[in-house]
Amino acid sequence: MLNGGVRMETTSKLDIRHEQPSVEQYLALRKEAGLSEMSVEGATIGLPRSIFAVTLYEENNLIGMGRVIGDGGCFFQVTDIAVKPSHQGRGLGKLIMQEIRKFLTTVPDKAYVSLIADGEASKLYAQYGFESVMPHSQGMFLRR
Repeated sequence: MLNGGVRMETTSKLDIRHEQPSVEQYLALRKEAGLSEMSVEGATIGLPRSIFAVTLYEENNLIGMGRVIGDGGCFFQVTDIAVKPSHQGRGLGKLIMQEIRKFLTTVPDKAYVSLIADGEASKLYAQYGFESVMPHSQGMFLRR
């Protein structure tokens, strides 16, 4: 990761770490949080290539995560924002976004930072400066 290592902060049983989760933890949390499934192969290749990651642990159990991916200079994408349903409603999504937003202050000027917001998540991301690109642009993906 380009952020130069792991930072850990403890706040009443909650550990905030700047490290990616294991492949198994990543796949399990995505599934539990209702995100699309990814393959073991893809996660094994992709996770170590994260530019920045934040993970939240409670008693060594992964309960939330978020990542920034991209080329490290011109393009950055916020992805994998997930909190276990049993821990939602406690502000953990905001905590993840605060950590990511702090990291994003370190990227080069004029870098393009994007994300895809599903449903009501756009309200969370708007609190951190993200704006809709519609109608000037439209997010698209390759269905496979």
